[in-house]
Amino acid sequence: MSHLNYETRLPLGQATIDHFMGLPAHPSKCQATYVWIDGTGEQLRAKTRTFDVKPKYVSEYPVWNYDGSSTGQAEGDNSDRYLRPVAVFPDPFSGGHNVLVMCDTLDNEMKPTVTNHRQACAAIMKQVADQHPWFGMEQEYLIVDRDEHPLGWPKHGYPAPQGKYYCGVGADRAFGREVVETHYRACLHAGINIFGANAEVTPGQWEYQIGTCEGIDMGDQLWISRYILHRVAEMFGVCISLDPKPKVTMGDWNGAGCHTNFSTSEMRKPNGLTAIFEAMKGLEKTHLEAMKVYDPNGGQDNLRRLTGRHETSQADKFSWGVANRACSIRIPRQVADEAKVRFSEKEWSLGYLEDRRPSSNCDPYLVTAMIVKSVLLD
Repeated sequence: MSHLNYETRLPLGQATIDHFMGLPAHPSKCQATYVWIDGTGEQLRAKTRTFDVKPKYVSEYPVWNYDGSSTGQAEGDNSDRYLRPVAVFPDPFSGGHNVLVMCDTLDNEMKPTVTNHRQACAAIMKQVADQHPWFGMEQEYLIVDRDEHPLGWPKHGYPAPQGKYYCGVGADRAFGREVVETHYRACLHAGINIFGANAEVTPGQWEYQIGTCEGIDMGDQLWISRYILHRVAEMFGVCISLDPKPKVTMGDWNGAGCHTNFSTSEMRKPNGLTAIFEAMKGLEKTHLEAMKVYDPNGGQDNLRRLTGRHETSQADKFSWGVANRACSIRIPRQVADEAKVRFSEKEWSLGYLEDRRPSSNCDPYLVTAMIVKSVLLD
């Protein structure tokens, strides 16, 4: 019964935490939590510092250093790495003047570290700013105990087959809703464009959507929303797995992705479906290149998920279709149907495509940059 330790709060410790976290935020000082991506390309790190007065602009937050040898980003004999603030969000955990600061990471020569893909992404987004690229990303994840066993699953067996869990309601099919609702509320208070959330096909699996975001803002918001998700789970004594296909789900269970919706100003115009069809040419041309950057391990993680089963396409083949969840790129039925409508009284069209290839542990900077390069930069 040792697993019960994972679900038990320490009464004395929790009372102390509740007392101090219940105190009002400091009336003038600012706690700034710097958040960054470590050497894995998928895990986050964070540390906090105090400012006597809250800076007004992101440019006023100073560059800070950290020990890169402890995050997989440097050797011990040259370990200092740097955090450069790039985006600021209200801190939903401590309130007041406190903030979360998304940072990119720099080496000792002030150049991007190996897992810092934001700088390159920002440059690409700047090139196509006049085309107003919009994104929305659907982050799937699995709630697990600290022993990496999915929440709600029997410790020595498997739950009932898939079917009743997707958007399910009830204690026998919705596991971890407290985490989901808390995360949703926290994202709203952090100024994140969280669009929605729902239970997914595999028990213990959930999804939330971030968007609409334009350009580089997509990556910043998704990474901070992940940080908030991990922090919320930590408070409940559970963990979040972004593995697209953990070993325990290798049977007849859906994996986890991060489907990415993409739209340009041309796609949103009347008859924008033509621009969407045209985009398929570029996406097909770069398919193999995209697969290498759609997970942090050169495409190896996605091979376990993109098998042609469980609502996925095949990793080595590009495909697209209308309302087809077994394709690389799906054009939503609503988008295709709207294209048939007369646009004499409409100034815009609901025009976008869904790239279903990115894995749940993808780097959104790499994904959004890849899509833009494929569709808009040839």
